[in-house]
Amino acid sequence: MLFDLDLITSLYSTYRQKVEEARRVVGRPLTFTEKILFAHQHSPKANEISRGRSYAEYRPDRVGMQDATAQMALLQLMVSGRARVAVPTTVHCDHLIQAEVGADSDLTRSLKESAEVYDFLRAVSSKYGIGFWQPGAGIIHQVLLENYAFPGGMMIGTDSHTPNAGGLGMLAIGVGGADAVDVMASLPWELKVPKLIGVKLTGQMHGWTSPKDVILKVAGILTVKGGTDAVIEYFGPGARTISATGKGTICNMGAEVGATTSIFPFDEKMAVYLEATGRAKVAALARPLAQELQADSQVKEEPERFFDEVLTINLSELEPCVNGPFSPDRMWKLSELKSAVKEHGYPDEIKVALIGSCTNSSYEDIERAASIARQALKHGLKAKCPLTITPGSEQIHQTIARDGQLEALEAIGGMVLANACGPCIGQWKRKDVAYGEKNTILTSYNRNFSGRNDANPGTHSFVTSPEVVIALALSGRMSFDPQKDPLVTPDGEQIYLKPPSGEELPKNGFQQGSFGYIPPTEVKHVSIDPKSTRLQELQPFLAWNGKDFENMPILVKVQGKCTTDHISPAGKWLQYRGHLDRISDNLFIGAVNALREEVGKGINHLNNQIEPFSSIARAYKQAGLDWVAIGDENYGEGSSREHAAMEPRHLGAKVIIVKSFARIHETNLKKQGILALTFAHSQDYNILKEDDRLSVRNLKDFAPHKPLFLDVIHSDGSQESIELHHSYNAQQIEWFKSGSALNKLRK
Repeated sequence: MLFDLDLITSLYSTYRQKVEEARRVVGRPLTFTEKILFAHQHSPKANEISRGRSYAEYRPDRVGMQDATAQMALLQLMVSGRARVAVPTTVHCDHLIQAEVGADSDLTRSLKESAEVYDFLRAVSSKYGIGFWQPGAGIIHQVLLENYAFPGGMMIGTDSHTPNAGGLGMLAIGVGGADAVDVMASLPWELKVPKLIGVKLTGQMHGWTSPKDVILKVAGILTVKGGTDAVIEYFGPGARTISATGKGTICNMGAEVGATTSIFPFDEKMAVYLEATGRAKVAALARPLAQELQADSQVKEEPERFFDEVLTINLSELEPCVNGPFSPDRMWKLSELKSAVKEHGYPDEIKVALIGSCTNSSYEDIERAASIARQALKHGLKAKCPLTITPGSEQIHQTIARDGQLEALEAIGGMVLANACGPCIGQWKRKDVAYGEKNTILTSYNRNFSGRNDANPGTHSFVTSPEVVIALALSGRMSFDPQKDPLVTPDGEQIYLKPPSGEELPKNGFQQGSFGYIPPTEVKHVSIDPKSTRLQELQPFLAWNGKDFENMPILVKVQGKCTTDHISPAGKWLQYRGHLDRISDNLFIGAVNALREEVGKGINHLNNQIEPFSSIARAYKQAGLDWVAIGDENYGEGSSREHAAMEPRHLGAKVIIVKSFARIHETNLKKQGILALTFAHSQDYNILKEDDRLSVRNLKDFAPHKPLFLDVIHSDGSQESIELHHSYNAQQIEWFKSGSALNKLRK
């Protein structure tokens, strides 16, 4: 389907001129990332900017939202005072469909259980001029890649894996809903100018190695916070050997290293994919601009001069990888996995194997996985564990059903799930293990934090490519290496699997159709039942009263990893994403209390009882007592969900103090009016005790680049002062003073 042709034509008509002007202003060759940023600057003239320090304003081409985050974003849009969205925008219903028994039954149940939310999203979309993709149409990132992404464009999306569109050369950035509201309301969108990490790819993949292994390798090098405030730009001759959807997989998982986004330069692989997905006119527009839809030649020749950091990966030497458990950067070469399982005591038996999701559900992914399944069928082999397949879109689903890949995967025991996120984001009604039971699952997904897939802290989740998932599922063991280990057939014969193979794109073309797209129509009024448990109209947060924050208790001091899943988990809580008060009952439910051996609980200083953090926060709020949360490194890692910022704000948090923040979450906190601060000296984290009272002083002098100070009063009467840093600019300080960015917008 062809969307946005006029928009793309208009952008391309001035793109080269804007890039040439930017090159003149900065006085040097440009990376591809810089070209797109300069082409989308809010100012009509290019301005020199300082990477990693200064903020700049941009005008993205479009906005994408998935149903879980769209609820809160649209609730904010409804109170913004705007009548229509100013840029092309879409809503995609993919998060609320819970996986249990199979695609048809799961989708039917979801349509019934979430009818109120779907009706609301469709009505608001129509009222404000937003395109609507129905439940079952597909996962947002796959649908965006198939229909909207284009080389040289800029998009924001209310999901951390929005960078998937980098597979088509688009600078696509995950944000919170408040950022989306700014863009939909025609305001310039602010972003800290990213640092640039260049990844030079040489050689060509072979054997069991796949595009997934590129990002698993990068994650192992950079770790989960190594890409923070940076764009990862891939280049080099190896990049041109990877399919557009393979590039999308790599960019998708850039979110796991904290990167602002990831991107590949335009090449013929992208042009062919555009043509295959009904966008030949876009390919024809991009080809004449090919030299400007990539880094300048000097950048590619001397990358160390132009990037802040450069990695080089030889695809010919790259080995297949498996990352996990509990963190997407814990990388093992497939050849080393057997030793790792034994050394660390990981459960060897695979309880469930899962392929698909927004990360690995392309035609090529399913083709390569099916090639392994077909080998197994020739020898009478089936998966030794339950196996699920999640198509990324209805277009993919119908095409792989037509071409036989689904038949092969089902024949070895696979169950097809709905075209939705499902187990990847915790929407999985799993029944085969008890809560807390130690077990292993193997997926081709992107994220594997504790409890991420099934809310079970005992589940050891490992991430790899779809073809490796299928191979290991045939053995039922993590210690199986298909590169050298045999499988045993029912007749006792030992056979060795051949490396996967398959076409990047269907020879007979994709099945065509709208597949659930509904364009906006005329809707004048949207109402919300005040008795609803799923939706709730938003009330503005109170503005800052001009006084210092004094005598605040510590609600929680988090120890170790604290992702947005720890602060506001998904799973069963997804159904309350449109009801701020109801979902706030999950606040910090997965946070590890550094001050006592508790998870999700702490001490209520009003009654000295151990209670869930949400209950304590509600008690403090009712008593008019502001509170503070303390965090560790990379606090707020993971999803873009702004609920992890709105819930503490709703329940009375004034300040979050951590060693370091993940990018999206820090912005979300600022947008909601919470003071997001970092320790000037990380060891000061150790000073804070359970019964301390904290005060933030001199807020009247709050200014960019100027530290704040925390007065700490211990229970024995002793006092200490801690220096705190922040990254607020003048506009963000105004958000704080107004009570939220939305309050400032409404003014």
